[in-house]
Amino acid sequence: MSYETIVVENDGPLKTITLNKPDRLNAMAPQMADEIGEAFYDLGDARAVLITGEGKGFCSGADLSARGDGSALGSKGGSHQALQNHYNPAINQVLRAPVPVICAVNGPAAGVGCSLALAADFTIAAKRAYFLQAFVNIGLVPDGGSTWLLTRAIGRARATRMMMLGEKIGGEQAEEWGLIYKCVEDDALISEARVLAEKLANGPTLALKTMKQNIAVALDGTVQQVLVSEAEGQRLAGASADAMEGGMAFLQKRQAEFKGK
Repeated sequence: MSYETIVVENDGPLKTITLNKPDRLNAMAPQMADEIGEAFYDLGDARAVLITGEGKGFCSGADLSARGDGSALGSKGGSHQALQNHYNPAINQVLRAPVPVICAVNGPAAGVGCSLALAADFTIAAKRAYFLQAFVNIGLVPDGGSTWLLTRAIGRARATRMMMLGEKIGGEQAEEWGLIYKCVEDDALISEARVLAEKLANGPTLALKTMKQNIAVALDGTVQQVLVSEAEGQRLAGASADAMEGGMAFLQKRQAEFKGK
């Protein structure tokens, strides 16, 4: 499939998605949201996905000049339609991806761009990057799942601070807060993100998928539900070729070579 607002590259088990509107700091129009969703829907043989932005920004938020369903995003009802029909489905595809997702945040991650970055399993940010919920400055509320993602990642007090005060949270502070996995030097971002992405892409795919599902249960469920989910996941993972390879590698004192099966 061809895309107009993103660049998709497949390198063996790793799929890379680059947001490609650098002249607008990769502001996300409904079309970009749809294309991100399509790229995740069509994972093919990918066993991990790396997302980053072209140029100086990761994603500066929704493109307020764009139109979705015939309505400008800032118009009455326009934002609601765009969220329901474009942005929320895209974020949901990232959250529900059956493979690990890594975001390399190279610059501003604002609004729905912040949501996209935090929807990943691993978020790595450059020191120059920052995370921003600026909705309060224009009389709107955080969206794209930000309220859920922020509150669970950094707690009520800090999430409230970000949302109600509209403060920029730099890469280093984001790591200190536990908002992201890691903050690295600007020029090391892509190389470090790719090393991590390739490690995950060559990992035990079924086990990693099951871990993601169990984490989702743990966020909203009870300990009893988690125990059931873990046991079922262990049953499925235990029957995989990767589990057999992992066991043999352990006994033979060698590095396991997982095939994602």
